[in-house]
Parts: sequence; C-alpha cells; structure tokens
Amino acid sequence: MTISAKSIEELRQRRRAILHGGGEEKLQQRRAKGLLTARDRLALLFQEYTFQEVGMHARHNSRALELDGRELPADGVVTGTGYVNGQMVAAFSQDFTVSAGTLGKMHADKIVELMDFAIKSGVPLVAFKDSGGARIQEGVDALSGYGNVFYRNVLMSGVVPQIAVICGPCAGGAAYSPALMDFIVMTRHNAQMFITGPEVIKAVTGRSTTMDEVGGAEMHATVSGNVHFLAEDEQHAIQIVQQLLSYIPSNNTEDPPHDLRSDIVFARDEVMNALIPEDASEPMNVRKIITHLVDGGEFLEVHAGFARNLMVAFARIEGIVVGLVANQPTEMAAALDINAADKGARFIRFCNAFNIPLVTLVDVPGFLPGVEQERSGIIRHGAKLLFAYASCTTPKVTVILRKAYGGSYLAMCSQEMGADFVYAWPCAEIAVMGAEGAVNLIYRKELAAADDPAALRAELVAAYRAEFASPYLSAARGYITDVIEPAETRGVLALSLRKLLNKRELRPAKKHGNIPL
Repeated sequence: MTISAKSIEELRQRRRAILHGGGEEKLQQRRAKGLLTARDRLALLFQEYTFQEVGMHARHNSRALELDGRELPADGVVTGTGYVNGQMVAAFSQDFTVSAGTLGKMHADKIVELMDFAIKSGVPLVAFKDSGGARIQEGVDALSGYGNVFYRNVLMSGVVPQIAVICGPCAGGAAYSPALMDFIVMTRHNAQMFITGPEVIKAVTGRSTTMDEVGGAEMHATVSGNVHFLAEDEQHAIQIVQQLLSYIPSNNTEDPPHDLRSDIVFARDEVMNALIPEDASEPMNVRKIITHLVDGGEFLEVHAGFARNLMVAFARIEGIVVGLVANQPTEMAAALDINAADKGARFIRFCNAFNIPLVTLVDVPGFLPGVEQERSGIIRHGAKLLFAYASCTTPKVTVILRKAYGGSYLAMCSQEMGADFVYAWPCAEIAVMGAEGAVNLIYRKELAAADDPAALRAELVAAYRAEFASPYLSAARGYITDVIEPAETRGVLALSLRKLLNKRELRPAKKHGNIPL
C-alpha cells in the first residue's frame, strides 16, 4: 500500500502557496527594485540544500477585523536552521510581502521557538528584520509576542552570538530586539530603524525632520552608533554576516575558530620600522600598522564609521582569532571620548563572553578635554572601558606604540588592568602626562625668565622624556614585559597569544558586576 497521489499533491500545493509568500506579483515587485525576498536572503546565507524550515504551516488564530479567515503564509516569517561555511546557524527572515511582515502571536511564537533551539543547541542566531511592527489587529497578543522575543534576546546574550540584519523598516518597539543583540548590520537603502518617526516627532515636539535624519542607516552607523556594519545592499549585508561568523565561536563554551595547523613564522617586517613618524607629534595611521600585523592584511572592522578615534576589529594573527582595539591618531589625535569608551567597552565585553583573545594597540594622549564631555559624563563612560578590560578574562596582550599618558594609559589595558603581556616600542612614552605639558607646568617660572624659552623648553622636554617617560623605566620597574622593535611585533604577538590559549582565570564568586552604565 502506498500513500495516495492526492495527499502528495495537496502537500505540494500547500508548499507552493507558502513559498510564494504574499503572491508572485509582490515577490517580483521586490526583485524589480533590487530587493531580496525573505527566502532569497536565507538561500544566500546558507550553504545549498542545508536549510530546514520550521513552522512552515503555522497559522494565526485571530478573528479580529480583516484577519478572520485570511491566510498569512508562514505567518509572515520564515524560520529554520542551516549551515554557513560548515557552522550550524539558526535564522529567521521576516516577509514584508505578507501583511508587511508584522508581528503577531504566531509570528512571535515561531521566532521564540527558534531562539530556544539556538540556546539549547548552542548555535548563533541571525535575524533579518523587515517588518511594519506589531500587528495591530492582534493587539496585546502582539505586544506579548515582542516581550517574549526581548526576554529571549537577554537569555541568549553571552551564550550564543546574535546578529541582526536590518533590511527594511524596523519601527517602534521592534527596534529593541536588534538593540539587545550583539551586532547590527543595516543596508544603506530601504532600511529604517527608529522608535518614533518624523510624523510623531513633528506632532509632539513641533520639529520637522526626515526619515534619514532619525532612522537612516548612515546616521545610525556614524552618529548614534546603533549600527555596527553599514551594507550597500542585502547581498553585501549577508557577506558581512558570513565574514563575521568566520571569526566567532558558536557559543560561549567553545573557542573561536583558530587555525593552528602551521608553525609560527618569525620573519622580521622591516617596513614596520618605516611606518613610524620620526616626530612623535605627527599622526600615525594605525590602520597601516594593523595591516602588517594580521594574516594577509585582512581584518573585519566593527563600528567603522562611529567613534573613529578608536578602531575595533576581528582578525587573525598566525591563525589565532583576535579582537583588536587600537587608538587611531589620525582622528581627534586618538584622544578617548565618550563614544570611543562606549565602543571599546562593548566590543571587549563581546570578546570576553566568547573567549576571543584581545590585542590592544596603544597610542593615546589622554581623555578628550571639554565642558561638553564632562557634562555628558566622560567619567562614567570612561569607567566602562576600565571595567570592561578589568573584568575580561580572555588572553590580553598590549603593545604600547607611542603615547600612553595618564588615566588613558590604564584604560587601554595596562598590566594593572589585567594584561597578560605588555610590550612597548622604543619610541613609547609612558607617563602621567606628555613631556611638553609636564615641562610647561613644572618649569613655568624658569621658562618665563629664560632668555631663550624655546631652547630651554626643548632641553627640558628631552630630559623629561628620558627620565620619566622612557619605556625602559617602565620595564625596569616591571610594568611592561619587554621593549621590542616594531619589526618584531607580529612574531612576538603570535608567540604570546599561542602561549595564552590555555589561560584560565578564576574570579570571586558573584552574580555579576555593576558596570557603570
């Protein structure tokens, strides 16, 4: 006895209807605009034939308004699992062609079920956000659905990586789910993310504004700092997700995907010595330094458009996955400000949660002075950076390139903040403050009375550097591990990192610390 042809045909018809989402016409309209459908995104993300859908036949139970008896294929969201470069990943994609991708109870239940699976199975979650928000017809059931999603976002935090891709509208409360995730990728066009749009802002405050100004991708990537990666289109966004997944483990119990099959190459890189300006006051582009330190010169910068005075990125050094934190002297002279402190602290905490070693490259003159910085809470925000480094138990290697002054020296992972190894270049200056500032303060009377103040200042500055800021002084007192040539840096980092991969550090038992938010 075999299954009836009628049963098979019924299944095939049901599947065809669901696969067409809001209808062939709507699907073609999206593609004509250069946009992907919900299923197109998942097909590009996953290796071919590895995606298994969950909840394809889910149906809403609403009897309200026009929803009574209305079919909403897959209830407006496609959920399931597959493989990305051999790594299992859970993902969902909201379907704007079905009731504008709005979230109702069943829609939320599907997402929650997938999130629970990701937690239990220890796999990353990728969320393609493209929704008109809560399904108004389902009222409080929709709000409850959002609450269940937010709760899972928090449960998953620090357990499995969460990546949101904003590829359409993400309005109101819907914006809080991506904000609770680890990384947000947003497409430059067709995507918006906001709590209140221009019309509401106009009605409440009287101020006229635009969608780009309050919810555009460019704004979030450069001003608000809500977006970590700016993508040109959905295809580019998926490439970023795939690249990001290649650097991170599936969950907090695993190590990152290190490649330790090859022996360390200790070849000197003489170009490194030539990259350092002779004049310490001249900006040095740390991006060029990083290119010479990491495998193939390749790295994935996070928050590239936001707080550009501090660079954070994922890379590999002789096969070891690392998180890079580096001052960028070409921007604001690399002074740390509120945004840089927040950016660095968040990245460090992610690396700590997922066992990713940290490499910190220091060239910092201090915290940015200014009334607005002080009034906006630079003390509290700067403390976040200190807290993040001090609470981080992953391997931490610091290289002091040039300037390391005052509190910012400590905030960039000094030995006292838990660095396992601290190296310094011969041109490094480690001091309470810069030599020029110190001399002007200490010798102000002598300089005022001198026949040639400039010559005396130069003499005193040189003497101060030699006596109080020399890296050899710090090395003599055990504050740094060694003074190394720039040309040796890559090999030194690689060897140090390999020796730290089995690092285990126990801390006092507690529920959690109280980071100065």
